[in-house]
Order: sequence, then C-alpha cells, then structure tokens
Amino acid sequence: MRIGFVGLGNMGGRIAACIVRAGREVLGYDVRPENIAAAGARAARSVGEVTDGSDLLLLSLPDSRVVEAVVLGDDGVLAHARPEQIVVDLSTAAPESTTGLHRLLAERGAAYLDAGISGGAAAAEKAALTLMVGGDATALDRARPALDLFSANIFHCGPSGAGHTVKLLNNFLNAIALSATAEVMVAGKKSGLDLETLLAVLNASSGVNFATLNRFPKIIQGDYLKGGLTNTLMLKDVNLYVELVARLGVVSPNSAGPLASFGLARALGYADEISNTVVDALGDLSGGVRLHTKEEPAP
Repeated sequence: MRIGFVGLGNMGGRIAACIVRAGREVLGYDVRPENIAAAGARAARSVGEVTDGSDLLLLSLPDSRVVEAVVLGDDGVLAHARPEQIVVDLSTAAPESTTGLHRLLAERGAAYLDAGISGGAAAAEKAALTLMVGGDATALDRARPALDLFSANIFHCGPSGAGHTVKLLNNFLNAIALSATAEVMVAGKKSGLDLETLLAVLNASSGVNFATLNRFPKIIQGDYLKGGLTNTLMLKDVNLYVELVARLGVVSPNSAGPLASFGLARALGYADEISNTVVDALGDLSGGVRLHTKEEPAP
C-alpha cells in the first residue's frame, strides 16, 4: 500500500518520520518544502500528485477550513480520488465538516476516515499516539497496518464524524486540566510552596491529571516541552467543542475557564507558543510569576 501525506508540519512531520523509520516510503506535500525533507519523505509537487501516487492518504492540517481547501480544491483530493482509496484525516476538525467530506468522497468510491490523535509531539516521535477513528470499520482494518506504524492505541469510535467528536471531547478535558493546573501552580508559587512537593501531593491525591503527571514536572524545571499544541490551536479546539455541544443542546458552563485562559495567552503574545505557556500568561497577570528560575526567551 503506497502511503501519501499532506501536511508535514509539527505533528504530521513527526508522524511521517515514524513511517519512514519503519522502512516505508512516504510521498509528501507541504506548503513548506523543507518540512518534506525534514520528515524523510519524497516530495510531490501538489496535493493532486500525492493523491494520484497513494493508496492510503494521510492528512494532518490545522483546521476544517484548510482540510476543506485541500480536499475540495481544483487540484485537490476529491478531484483525484478513486475507488478503494483510503483518506485518513488526522486533523482536529469540525465533525459536521468531516461528515460532509465523507459523503463526497464516498461518491467517488473512496473511504474517508476521521482519526483524531492524542499524545502530542513526544508520543508522535515514539510512534505511541492514540487514534480515535470514525468511519467504515472495513476501511480502518485495511489502513490499520500503516496506522500501527505510529500508533500505540487505535479505537474505532463509530461512523463518520465520531473520531473527530471524541477528539474534541478529549481536547476539552485536556484544556480544562492544563489551564486549571496552571492557575493552581501559580497560586502555589505565590504561596511560597515547594512546587515539587505540591506536585507530589496532587499526583497522590484527587487533583491528579495529565498536566500534573506529565507537564508540570518539566515546566517547573524550565522545560515547556516545546513542539506540541500551541495556544492558538488549543483555543481553536475549545471553540470547536463549544460549537459541537451547542448543536447537541448540551450546556457548557465549564468552557469559560479554558476559553479565557488560552484567549489570554494569545492576547499576551503566546499565540504560537506551546499551550503549556498558558501558565506564564497567568503568571504575567499575577505579578510576573514564573514557576522556575531558568530564564526563558520572550515569546
């Protein structure tokens, strides 16, 4: 099965590199040609060329607007799609957009799987991502050998759109945990607490979460784990969640916190920094607090 890839940026490049390290060739296209070379992929000149040259096409793009442009453009995926081809969208996208693209590609005989990913840059580099997939189960079975090259867990979540829906639900909880823990850690610092001890207590108590376990032990040492989701993209994901639950008729009183926190981070100049820097944005407005003594360059 020939593998193509569109979008070899922060996550896509790491995923493509995993596939290449496993001994498979990847035909890639990105608006930044240097990203293709960095991932070890063979360069294509267009989205259409990648689509023509692949049986399994992976997409890793910033949002639904870009996904739609790549799929529906004049020389896009849809124009070149063919029967039995599988397109796997690894982006975090609006489920409503996803199901629309699924229907259009199905008319061409191609399968469209929405595969939200979790684990961040570190898991991508170790081929240990979690995939939450929506779409045809048979198509997923055919794609699984390639997806296994960069994933530790693959869950079939239901029909088209289900994977991206689960991804938004997961990312919302991630945003809650990260922004709330950032606030707590700033308060701990201003209280004069030893932050390693504070984290040890949290991780042995009911406040434990992914951020206390995996993010803040590094952050308090000055390591922000750069390379992951930016504040801009985190805010985008929370907004997608809010739109989703509004369509479902689900109230969301808890969305105000992460919307405010990551919106604040964007406004204070951390837009394109990893979302872990939300703690610095909160620190800025709390008297210039930093959790560590290591000097960080200004964003």
